Amino acid sequence: MRTDRFPAHAQCAGIYIHIPFCVRKCAYCDFLSAPADEKVREAYTDCLNRELRQTAEKMTQDETAVSTIYFGGGTPSILPGQQIIRLMDTLRRFGTIRPDAEITLEMNPGTVTPEKMDCYRAAGINRLSIGCQSFREEELKLLGRIHTCEDFIKTYEMARRAGFDNISIDLMSGLPGQTAENWRQSLDTAVSLEPEHISAYSLIIEEGTPFYDRYGTGWSEENEELDRLMYEDTKDILEKAGYLRYEISNYARPGYESRHNSSYWTGIPYYGCGLGASSLVKRPDGWFRTRNESSLERYLKESPAAPEEEERLTERDRMEEFMFLGLRLTRGIRVSEFEYRFSCTFDQVYGDVVRELKHDGLMGQEGDRLFLTDRGLDLSNYCFEKFLE
Repeated sequence: MRTDRFPAHAQCAGIYIHIPFCVRKCAYCDFLSAPADEKVREAYTDCLNRELRQTAEKMTQDETAVSTIYFGGGTPSILPGQQIIRLMDTLRRFGTIRPDAEITLEMNPGTVTPEKMDCYRAAGINRLSIGCQSFREEELKLLGRIHTCEDFIKTYEMARRAGFDNISIDLMSGLPGQTAENWRQSLDTAVSLEPEHISAYSLIIEEGTPFYDRYGTGWSEENEELDRLMYEDTKDILEKAGYLRYEISNYARPGYESRHNSSYWTGIPYYGCGLGASSLVKRPDGWFRTRNESSLERYLKESPAAPEEEERLTERDRMEEFMFLGLRLTRGIRVSEFEYRFSCTFDQVYGDVVRELKHDGLMGQEGDRLFLTDRGLDLSNYCFEKFLE
């Protein structure tokens, strides 16, 4: 780990590394991902490595240290372990990674071996996010997952044997045909494994997916009451098991909250590398949100290339994001931080909105801290819209 370029005053940022490949596209997935052969994956890794070098050099030039790294997808674990080592070596050689950086890799059961686990450890990966979605075979088949429940358990145990002590599990509720009892069983099984972090999402059926062709949006609308019951069961079961809810859909044991994802909700800069990856960066002339090339053919031909999209955020844009992203966290936002960032009086900007939400029992306040109540979190989309012009 290089520390010679780590000035005490360095600002921090995250890096998201997109691996857009999977064994098979899941029926509900609308992410930028697809199967590809080994030759394409190798060519992509070469391009990604060049982009990472360019990004790391730029961050070092700006005296920005990497505080979190996140390999997402797709299925990052579809790559050979040595390719992950190579990508991390590039970041270490040309960038400045904090000694305490959180480095996460997403993986799916059925794509991992003990040898890959050893490579992840050698690469410096210190957090794993394992895609589970359900502990019921019929639900995994419905979702189009490539693994069985037994496959997941084997992968989880393999990770523990390899020495990983910070593991997150993804679960999904609100599936067509899913009952409240089935959902409780999946939660109970997850808790019995004692992971450090659990993400529990409700299914959103997106256009362009096989699920949308099959169900449209009717399933969620017709089963709102059942979805609400599952939502309440999630909070009850996980909190009783010692998992603290720190964001609308995320629970963790104390000290194991996802630092990378939390940076998205708190406005910390991040650099997206890879196909279609997004960035939020600060330049001398303001804050910008960019998105990389989304065509794999063009990315392989031109990488690293100019962003496909770039938007300069207005001051109002940044205020709105500060509010509706920060309020996703159960701890909420601090009025003093808002006023420091934007050099204005909070009450002049959002005083009326806050008073309305407080009156309706959707928002609470403790000193300098504003947060959504349990009912406010239940109606979070309604609350967030109040902060948009």
